[in-house]
Amino acid sequence: MFKVIPSLSISGGEIVLLKKGDFSNQLKYHFNIVDAAKMFEDIGVDVLHFLDLDGVKKGSPVNYYTLETFVGHSNLKVDFMGGIRTDGDINKVLEYGATYFTASSIAVNNHDLFASWIISYGREKLSLMANVADNRLVYKAWQRKADIDLEEHIEFFHMRGLKYLKVTDMNRDGVLEGPNFELYKKLRDKFPDIYLVASGGVRSVNDIRKLKEMGLYGVIVARALYEGKIKIEDLKEFAN
Repeated sequence: MFKVIPSLSISGGEIVLLKKGDFSNQLKYHFNIVDAAKMFEDIGVDVLHFLDLDGVKKGSPVNYYTLETFVGHSNLKVDFMGGIRTDGDINKVLEYGATYFTASSIAVNNHDLFASWIISYGREKLSLMANVADNRLVYKAWQRKADIDLEEHIEFFHMRGLKYLKVTDMNRDGVLEGPNFELYKKLRDKFPDIYLVASGGVRSVNDIRKLKEMGLYGVIVARALYEGKIKIEDLKEFAN
């Protein structure tokens, strides 16, 4: 079952989108997150990607109360990402209403700890986010590049039971230039049993259709949806 997953990137309680992961290059959207939740619910979306940008910057989650408000006014399941480094972070995020969590930098800095979470929290509960730029992994608020091969990085966790993988091409993130289809095809062929979710660059419903036809599990959408390049009614064909 293919999933379209809207994303809300939160900074200071507002919806903010970064271009290519650059905190100095932001787009702000002045609409109510609770209204957004209701809108997504009405078309059959059941999961939302909640990105705590303040948490990404700080290195630990920040926007707990925004998360709690969103969950309190919605039936959507929330997949939380942003600064998760410890079991304490995870437990607090879940306490404030998240159903799932996604982590990225910790998998680069402490791969054994992330691998242990697959067992302790269960492979249905968490996702690995791999952010890439110029074929290199980026982490630490997207400011550092790691000398780690992307496929080796994924394989390490795949061998330890990883089920859900999200991959963002940071050079395309937030700029509406289209997803990196070549990258996703390569990963789909290499890891056919991983539930692969594309993130970054989606500009139209045709991009979504192509990713679905490629056999991906899902896609994260943000700017194209906020700015009307993808209409809410367009997403009904992908509703669960």
